[in-house]
Amino acid sequence: MATGTIHEMRVAEEIVSVLPGGSFMRVCSDERDSIRFAVRAADLKLRSVVLSRASLRRLIEDPARDVKIEYLQRDLLRSAKRRGEFSYPRTSCLSRVLPRRAAAAAKALALPAVASVL
Repeated sequence: MATGTIHEMRVAEEIVSVLPGGSFMRVCSDERDSIRFAVRAADLKLRSVVLSRASLRRLIEDPARDVKIEYLQRDLLRSAKRRGEFSYPRTSCLSRVLPRRAAAAAKALALPAVASVL
């Protein structure tokens, strides 16, 4: 297990540690880019927690790491009674970032094509 993976797991476990004891466990998944936890508690609607490894790596390096982890813990607790799945980053955040990245990639691909025609 790589050192980066160990750090990612520690941060992920720190985030989900606010859930009731014994109500969550790590789940093995085919997806290498995320860490999944299954949640089983009678008083919670939450059934799974999905954390992006890339986002956890950025969080590890962030100077405001402790504040952001505390925010994620509060958000997880608030969401546990209302949502079936908690994901970090939220899908709505990804939908804002991906179109910009796609546009930038398309722009980058268009420039060499024009240069090669000339």
